[in-house]
Amino acid sequence: MANRVAFIGLGTMGYPMAGHLARRFETLVWNRTASKAQAHAQQFGSYAVTDLRETAAAEFLFTCLPTSVEVEAILEQLLPALKPGTLWVDCTSGDPQHSRRLAQRLRERGCDFLDAPVSGGKAGAEAGTLTVMVGGSRESYERALPVIGAFAGKVFHVGDVGAGHAVKAVNNMLLAIGLLSAAEGLATLAKLGVDPAVALEVINVSSGRSFSTEVHFPERVLTRQFPNTFSLALLAKDTRIAVAMAREAYVPAPLMQLAAEMFEMAKAQIGGDVDHTAVVKLIESWAGVQIAPRSE
Repeated sequence: MANRVAFIGLGTMGYPMAGHLARRFETLVWNRTASKAQAHAQQFGSYAVTDLRETAAAEFLFTCLPTSVEVEAILEQLLPALKPGTLWVDCTSGDPQHSRRLAQRLRERGCDFLDAPVSGGKAGAEAGTLTVMVGGSRESYERALPVIGAFAGKVFHVGDVGAGHAVKAVNNMLLAIGLLSAAEGLATLAKLGVDPAVALEVINVSSGRSFSTEVHFPERVLTRQFPNTFSLALLAKDTRIAVAMAREAYVPAPLMQLAAEMFEMAKAQIGGDVDHTAVVKLIESWAGVQIAPRSE
C-alpha cells in the first residue's frame, strides 16, 4: 500500500480524482495555479505544495494534464529529484509514442511509468467510478491497482506502455464519430419536420442508439445547455492522435480522418473552449436548422 502519493494537475478531472486519493492516502497536490491546490487541501485534507519538486517525495506520482507536452515539461523539472522506485501514473489523454519516450527516460532513472487515461467524465471523477485503461508492465499495474482504485470503478490492463493512451484515443474517436453522425441524422430529421426529441425516443430503443443519442443529445443538445465538462479542443486533440496511430499502423481510416478534420473546422468556427458536444452547432450551421424539441 502506498505511503505517499502526489497528484499534479487539478483540472476538471484531476481535482476530484485527487480528492478520492486524499481520503485514503497522504496526498501531495500541485497545480500551476497555486490557489487551486490550497483550495483542494482545505476541501479534502490533501497537502498543497508550492514547489513542484516536493512531489518527488511520493511513491506514486499522478499527472492529469491537457496533453503529453505538459507531462514532458513536468518530467523535465522533476527527473533530477525522483527517487528510484517511483511509479509515475499518467492519467492524461496522451500520445502513445510520447509516453513510450517518457517511460524510457524514467527507466533510466530507476523509475517506472504507467499510462492510465480515464473515461467517465466529470460525473465519474466526482463519484469515483471512472474507467481506467492502463498501459505498462503487469508488475507495475498490480502495484498501482490499489491506489488507482481510489477513483476508479473499473480498471483494465490493456497492454504495454502506450496501450492505455491508444485505447483512449480510439474510444474518443468513436465518441467524436458518434456525435457527428447523430448530429447529421437528427439535423436531417429536424429539417424534414420531425421532432428530434421524439426521434431520439425511437432511436434509443432501436439499433441506431449510442452514448451520444442516449446521453449527450437529451441532456446537452436538446436542452441547449452544453455544460463545459470536456472541451472541444481536447477531443479534437484526441482525434488527431487516433488518426496518427492509424497512419503509423498503415490502417486506412477515412472516417477517422474526416472526423478529425471536422473537429478542427468546428474549433475554428465555434472555438475550442466550448464543450465537445457543441460540435453539433457546426452541423446545424451547415444545415440551417437547430436540433431542439418542437415547441407546443
